[in-house]
Amino acid sequence: MRRVVAIANQKGGVGKTTTSINLAASLATLDKRVLLLDIDPQGNATTGLGIDKSQVEQGSYDLFINQAPLENTILPTTCEGLFIVPASMDLAGAEVELVGVDGREKVLEKVFSDYAAEPFDYVFIDCPPALNLITLNALAASDRVMITLQAEFYAMEGLTQLMDTIRRVRANLNPYLNMDGILLTMVDRRNRLCVQVEEEVRSYFGSQVYEHCIPRNVRLSEAPSFGIPAMYHDIRSTGAQAYLQVAQEMIRRG
Repeated sequence: MRRVVAIANQKGGVGKTTTSINLAASLATLDKRVLLLDIDPQGNATTGLGIDKSQVEQGSYDLFINQAPLENTILPTTCEGLFIVPASMDLAGAEVELVGVDGREKVLEKVFSDYAAEPFDYVFIDCPPALNLITLNALAASDRVMITLQAEFYAMEGLTQLMDTIRRVRANLNPYLNMDGILLTMVDRRNRLCVQVEEEVRSYFGSQVYEHCIPRNVRLSEAPSFGIPAMYHDIRSTGAQAYLQVAQEMIRRG
């Protein structure tokens, strides 16, 4: 694994899954070999890439609970260069089952360390909207964490708690965890409040905030119903183009 990036925020509806799918697909189109790991019990990244959760034989649940090898859970997608470990219907119970497991916060880290097949350039982990055991596993197994932040009134409130969690993970579980960056999502610069939030976030966090941001865009909302990323739905849409720009920026950031 060359880079493992957890995409996290304990708030729901801030673009984690949309970012996971579209950023992974964008990097794949830039000739990167990419794996998307869906550990959100809602399984939206799985369905968003055209996979029926009810038909999943082995997925992220099996990594956590059944010690399945990572290579046994990887499926190809319709996007060349993009692979997925899908969520299954059983994943909703994994949080409770993990409580009794030894080393419960580092199950996913061990899965990655045992992986010996062809490496990926990028691994993205689509985290659930909660700071729970599953999310802690993602942070403990990752090199970096990307925070998706909706440009709205309560944005900074939840961000403080998440940053504190990242510091605690770095101190107790994963000293190598670094910030990949903060990605602003659902940005509408016609809205004065949105502009003010963006200015505040950029002023406080500086270069940690991605230069490019993701606009509100109907094509981003439509694409999951077709089981494809936005660029496969409408490559010319502002949403698809924005994620391509973010992918290029991620590569430049190194």
